[in-house]
Amino acid sequence: MIQNSREKTIFTYKPNHELLDDVNVQLLKELQQDPRLTMSELGRRVGMSAPAVTERVRRMEEAGIILGYRLDINPAPLGLPITIYIRIRPSPGQLPKVAELARQIPEVVECYRITGEDCFILKAYIPAMDQLDRIFLPQRGESDRLQNLPHLV
Repeated sequence: MIQNSREKTIFTYKPNHELLDDVNVQLLKELQQDPRLTMSELGRRVGMSAPAVTERVRRMEEAGIILGYRLDINPAPLGLPITIYIRIRPSPGQLPKVAELARQIPEVVECYRITGEDCFILKAYIPAMDQLDRIFLPQRGESDRLQNLPHLV
């Protein structure tokens, strides 16, 4: 895994993919620090031309080494300052319903299937703690979202 520091070593092991030579590892390190770098600036940092860097980045994208570029949004300015994690232990036979439930609740931004006592961890953003129950309890005209479903921990 690539480390988030500016250390010279960015892997804790020797990568075995044919595209991961020293130059491409340096490109990944630079892009991880700032994915918005222009190809010209990226080339300058690794001592290559912009077209050569563009081709290397394209090859790593096509090979699935670079999966994409993302935008991180701070939920607090959007009125959602509280991050909550919800552990769910479904009743027998209810695993598919948990994933569907997570898709239906707009406050849920991540859903992880895990091992151990619990089977899922959901990550959600809410405006205030008193809104926690609103996520899982039925609203007017809705059936109970958790009817015979998971055990929240």
